[in-house]
Amino acid sequence: MAERILITGITGFVGSHLADYVLSLGPKFQVFGTKRWHLSRMANIRHIADRITLVDCDLTDAVSVRNLIETVKPDRIFHCAAESFVSPSWKNPHRYMAVNYNGTVNLLDALYAQGLTDVPFHIPGSGEEYGDVPAADLPITPATVLRPVNPYAVTKIAQDLIGLVYHQSYGLHVIRTRAFNHEGPRREKVFGIPWYAYQIARIEAGESEPLMKVGHIEDRRNFTHVHDIVKAYWLATEHCKPGELYLVGSEDEASIHTFRDALEMLIEMSPRKGIRYEIDPQYVRPTQVPRLIADTRAFRKATGWEPELSFQNILTDTLEYWRARVHAGTA
Repeated sequence: MAERILITGITGFVGSHLADYVLSLGPKFQVFGTKRWHLSRMANIRHIADRITLVDCDLTDAVSVRNLIETVKPDRIFHCAAESFVSPSWKNPHRYMAVNYNGTVNLLDALYAQGLTDVPFHIPGSGEEYGDVPAADLPITPATVLRPVNPYAVTKIAQDLIGLVYHQSYGLHVIRTRAFNHEGPRREKVFGIPWYAYQIARIEAGESEPLMKVGHIEDRRNFTHVHDIVKAYWLATEHCKPGELYLVGSEDEASIHTFRDALEMLIEMSPRKGIRYEIDPQYVRPTQVPRLIADTRAFRKATGWEPELSFQNILTDTLEYWRARVHAGTA
């Protein structure tokens, strides 16, 4: 009998790529995903719509979540649903807490109520939780002090810690990871690299003047391709110890860049010459996270995972994705 895999947020960036990956493993896995009635954007999963089963669910509604778990009876859960765009979190902190924290509690409660304490439940945290880390404290480890600087990061910390509490208190099989910046196709243009790629694609198509508008671009990150990240998440549920925290991401020097690096490399990749950029205050956050560089050796040792795709792959795949969308008029 096929193992029943539930992916919350399957219509999103990571969730849709994770669904692709699980389906690539063959018929021994059956993929279920959540959507919010007519509100979820279906474009990311249209190519696999006939191979997955979607269940209407509002994760902020405990009754709806209980019905989800009773309907699917999952053997493994990847909790990818989240409010993940940082900037609106300052104006909508209750919404972010409702989805990221309360939605997670609802899932944990439903699993406990159904006696599904042995079901691997993966919580994908964020490097953003570490916030403003002094340069002297790099690289980041699980023991690094959390210094969140935005409401989004606070809600992800709360999500992570309530998962730990349910593991410690009720024995739930909670797998905790914190992934650092991951990019690639399907990431929406409200985020840095896809925003740059989208603007370049419009300039190339003659739909915009060759002047890009950007926010703060000096922050340094270690970047990982989304295809590598979803493989890491799968391996986490296979090999990581419940309750323990693992950091995930590429730490090779070739993967560590500022957003300025990414912006200028993308501009260099375009056949359209003379593209310029300027900082627009509307895209600058109230507080910055200047550096997020992680030590991920513990995760790699536990799982055998190694990233296979380069930073150049990230840029190429993202730019081609936005070129296609601009050409198709779906951007």
